Amino acid sequence: MFGLPRKLCIDMSALEQKFLQLSWKLHPDNFVNASEQERELSLKRSSELNDAYRVLRDPLGRVEYLLEIESERKEGQTKQQAPPELLEEVFELNESLDALREAKESGGDLAELKIHLQSAENSFQEKLQEVDAQLQSVAKAWDAALDAGADAAARKKIFARMNESLNRRSYIRNLVVNVQKELETQ
Repeated sequence: MFGLPRKLCIDMSALEQKFLQLSWKLHPDNFVNASEQERELSLKRSSELNDAYRVLRDPLGRVEYLLEIESERKEGQTKQQAPPELLEEVFELNESLDALREAKESGGDLAELKIHLQSAENSFQEKLQEVDAQLQSVAKAWDAALDAGADAAARKKIFARMNESLNRRSYIRNLVVNVQKELETQ
């Protein structure tokens, strides 16, 4: 829709400028006197444009979209497996969450448990930032491979790294959300 190459590092100001041009061109108000079919098509295309712009503005969304259009997104069985290097921390986190739930039910002291969980949440937030940095690095590697005319095998390796990072991010993000949910519940 935007006529962009399948790169992950894009010029955001150029994207915005192209979006504004297309948005004006496709806006339903420009089709008030057109046939019903043309008005519906305008509305549909305008909606697609907004969706595309939303995806392209988000670095994570761009990676997911690239994998989707390349039919390379690998979720499923590996998505919710704890990354091996985090197993111990995840185990401790789950024990702390269980202890907090038990303390809530029995009316026990929550202060120390909450402090421990907030510390764990901060640690996992840092890990999310690390994964986001890895995704940025993989995005640059993808763009360089595309510029160099990389073969299918090289591209597959980069797709595997993207999937690994996205799955790791998804797992860690779920941990953070679970901790936040438990900390908010009284």
